Amino acid sequence: MAVHRIGRTLLLDELDIQELFMRSSQTGDWTWLKEFYQRLIDQKWQRKKKSKEHWYQKAILSKFLYYSINGDGAAQPVPSAEEQESSSSGQARDPSGASWPAPFEMPSSVSEDPSASSQGNEPLEPSYIVGHVASAPKEQNLTTLFNDGENSQGLKNDFVRNILWTFEDIHMLVGSNMPIFGGGRYPAVSLRLRDNNKPINVLTGIDYWLDNLICNVPELVMCFHVNGIVQKYEMIKTEEIPNLENSNFSTKVIKDIAQNILSFLKSNCTKEGHTYWLFKASGSDIVKLYDLTTLCEETEDKYQNPFTMPVAILLYKVACNMMMKKNQNKKHYGTIRTLLLNCVKLLDKSRHPQIIASANYMLSELFQLDEPKKEESSESPLNENSDESYSEEEEEMPDSDENGSYSTSSDPSDDNKAVAIIKSVGELSVPEKYKSIHQIRPSCAFPVCHGTEERCRLVLSYVLEGLKSVDSSLKKESDLPAADPSTPIPLKYEDESTGGSPEGLEKQMALFLDKMGSLQKSNYSSQSGMIPGTWQHKMKLQLILKSSKAYYVLSDAAMSLQKYGRALRYIKLALQSHDTYCCLCTNTFSEVLLFLSQYLTLCGDIQLMLAQNANNRAAHLEEFNYQTKEDQEILHSLHRESSCQGFAWATDLSTDLESQLSVSCKCYEAANEILQFSDLKNQNPEHYVQVLKRMGNIRNEIGVFYMNQAAALQSERVVSTSVSSAEQQLWKKSFSCFERGIHNFESIDDATNAALLLCNTGRLMRICAQAHCGAGDEFKREFSPEEGLYYNKAVDYYLKALRSLGARDIHPAVWDSVNWELSTTYFTMATLQQDYAPLSRKAQEQIEKEVSEAMMKSLKYCDVDSASARQPLCQYRAATIHHRLASMYHSCLRNQVGDEHLRKQHRVLADLHYSKAVKLFQLLKDAPCELLRVQLERVAFAEFQMTSQNSNIGKLKTLSGALDVMVRTKHAFQLMRKELAEEFDQPKSDGTSPAVDSSPSLNREEVIKLLSIFESRFSFLLLQSIKLLSSTKRKASSNIEEDTVLKTNKHIYSQLLRATANKNTALLERIDLLVHLLDQLARGGGGPGWRYGRCKHQTTAQR
Repeated sequence: MAVHRIGRTLLLDELDIQELFMRSSQTGDWTWLKEFYQRLIDQKWQRKKKSKEHWYQKAILSKFLYYSINGDGAAQPVPSAEEQESSSSGQARDPSGASWPAPFEMPSSVSEDPSASSQGNEPLEPSYIVGHVASAPKEQNLTTLFNDGENSQGLKNDFVRNILWTFEDIHMLVGSNMPIFGGGRYPAVSLRLRDNNKPINVLTGIDYWLDNLICNVPELVMCFHVNGIVQKYEMIKTEEIPNLENSNFSTKVIKDIAQNILSFLKSNCTKEGHTYWLFKASGSDIVKLYDLTTLCEETEDKYQNPFTMPVAILLYKVACNMMMKKNQNKKHYGTIRTLLLNCVKLLDKSRHPQIIASANYMLSELFQLDEPKKEESSESPLNENSDESYSEEEEEMPDSDENGSYSTSSDPSDDNKAVAIIKSVGELSVPEKYKSIHQIRPSCAFPVCHGTEERCRLVLSYVLEGLKSVDSSLKKESDLPAADPSTPIPLKYEDESTGGSPEGLEKQMALFLDKMGSLQKSNYSSQSGMIPGTWQHKMKLQLILKSSKAYYVLSDAAMSLQKYGRALRYIKLALQSHDTYCCLCTNTFSEVLLFLSQYLTLCGDIQLMLAQNANNRAAHLEEFNYQTKEDQEILHSLHRESSCQGFAWATDLSTDLESQLSVSCKCYEAANEILQFSDLKNQNPEHYVQVLKRMGNIRNEIGVFYMNQAAALQSERVVSTSVSSAEQQLWKKSFSCFERGIHNFESIDDATNAALLLCNTGRLMRICAQAHCGAGDEFKREFSPEEGLYYNKAVDYYLKALRSLGARDIHPAVWDSVNWELSTTYFTMATLQQDYAPLSRKAQEQIEKEVSEAMMKSLKYCDVDSASARQPLCQYRAATIHHRLASMYHSCLRNQVGDEHLRKQHRVLADLHYSKAVKLFQLLKDAPCELLRVQLERVAFAEFQMTSQNSNIGKLKTLSGALDVMVRTKHAFQLMRKELAEEFDQPKSDGTSPAVDSSPSLNREEVIKLLSIFESRFSFLLLQSIKLLSSTKRKASSNIEEDTVLKTNKHIYSQLLRATANKNTALLERIDLLVHLLDQLARGGGGPGWRYGRCKHQTTAQR
């Protein structure tokens, strides 16, 4: 008996030594077993000739079965085994068939797991077809791995039926060829032919009983004959067979023998994929177990083992069947993997490349490349062990039963090769004599991959082995001409004149898309000469597609780790694999095109990130150029079929920023074109949206790049020169990119990103406007029409951006940004018109009107109320606008003559804007100079009003208001003093001298200048107040208050004169003195004129 260990299952097979050696004498096989057998029986093997009686009984049985089937004597064709359940199959084996052992030729497989099968008998149709599982589109699946059928590999299955049989507590799958007849009152009976002169012995009775039990046949029909003449028929129930005369046996003893034999085998047949021989010599009670696989491996050619092919095919078939189960739990992937690894280990790569390639492909399919990262954890179902697991390597544990009943013999000349020995056959009938304590519970966990890269590397290792098997079956690698790495390989569909220029890239893209569209019509033959439709062609297609997926996942993982050089290397290999696939594939499927679109999209992402991370270029270049030996070998296999240069334009690591951005854009455009012409955009709307978003983004990046280049040229240009053609070309390129990007975002209703690109287009228009402001002399310069044109265009684009957003709720940050830019544009335009008034083209009144309108629009889009990081900027902008408007109306009031109504209007507006500017500047802590300047202008405005007044009372009121403004400047001086004190103390704390004259936040020169103006105006106002109070005659009731104010003013004036006379007074001391004098003025002013002046100022501010 031959015993094969397959995982936790034993496959039992008949081993007819005589028949085997008879066949091997013609082929020269099995010489090592023949020599070993001769040493065992200590004599030379001789062929035993079968007697005439044997052939006579065989002929009678054949005719008996023939006439039992065709009772009318007419010859009729016998249905095939697949079409009938009750038929005669003749002899178990055809002498002209494949040499023993072929798989499933009279086997019984015994499972150690009681749950592996249900109680009773379950007839199964033969379904062992050697195939493989593919993940490509359905049309790509190979229907059969071996196109010549199973018989070409010696996989003939001669059994009429395969049955799951449960005998007591033993579960097994058995094959049976027993003829079963039935009809009428007897639906199923077995038919046996016996010589009436020979009684039935015990062994024959056991055979009949077991055959009926296995096939679930209730009755046995015995046909007794004498020299071929039928004497009688006898019907015997199956349960009565053990009680027949001369054939009495105990079913319990049979059960005990079966259990003891199986326990013995389970304890000693422990090596996965090995074949054992259970041998009992004729006339001997000793049963020995030999490991034939180990004995064969000790010979010169270990692949002479005749069991290798059948066992390996069985491992492969079981793995195939498990892979094909739709509801296969992933926890069994470890089992499948171990089956396939043992299959590959048993086979010679040079003799069985087809099976090895397919097994390696299935191994690669076990690893889900797109599985979530959480499945990589130790709690993953893939890492759980099943009781039905298989083990790649099992520990050999010496086992024996409780009584030590079997062991290896001590005679080295006879039993040194035996794995285990049963000392006496009689022991087998003792209940539980051999109790198996060796339970194979192998650790068959699916390998835990601690990261995506490790998982993909495992996949690529299997793909490489599969590719090697396919390539070795075609032609030796040394027969192919070696490629020169320094010489580029020209493409059949590429014009060699196209270089690395953007125009060349356009042509390459067009050629690439043309190639992709024409795959349906033309057949791209491989360089190795593979014929489409062969197993090599189909298998290599699947392996190459798998490698491209693995490299894509590796690239995506490297991208997430910000290893952009490594990511580009992997996506280059993915695209090279895909290019080879396209050259080999006769039909292009939508799923494959979707992969290509995804690869190109990721390639575009990588090129963009490389462009944005130019500082690390040396490290990225080093990672890009590094290549593992595994990658080199896979690439070598790809080069056997294709030049792999179809996507070289997309995967070059350029050092030029513009080129990288351009290549990234071309990748996205190619991905989009593939989705367009293959109608994949409707099948994969999410991917299509992502591609369009990336296209819009890269066009924005390129537009910003050209815009910044134009701004740099503008800053380098001499002020008086006109705009260069290079600048204009950059404007056009930038505008074109922005325009197409806006179209991309609008096509997918992405309002936010469309608004951002419209905002950038507005910024481009402002740069164009700034470029036109440099012509002419600075002193004679005017706001030009070109500037106005571009600023108005910028305003239009900003307004479009706001309309695109619709409301602030959609994206508050973008909404606020667009509002700020729009406010800035209006403010800049108004400021330039105010500072460089185009008086040669427009009237003063028109300019003032346009400036006022632009300033008010800027105020409209300047949000001073919302709390945000930009709020101080908005407050400063609004304060500046009010200051400029007040200054403009102040200037108009000074220069205007006549029209008293208009003068009054300007006076009111100037006072209103001054008061608003002061309020806003007072909210800011970092603008004391601006606050002081506004207050000084208000004082000047009061002085101007005083010059037009004739009465002393009116002048006194105006002076009181001006001095009130002076008192309100105290806040500005306090802010200045605080900043100057911090600036003065900072160097001291650092242990250095105060060498710095000014801080970034406060201009000391400006402070000194404003301080001098303030002192002079303060002194002037005090002097005028003293003069007016001294010369004016008042009523007696008012004299006391007037005297107090006059006395206070004189005292302050005298202190101010003494302070200004000393030129060496420090800046901080001067500020402290002014704050002190302002405090005195605030406390000492108590007259009606003072109060009236203060009330008047408040009324004006309210208006």
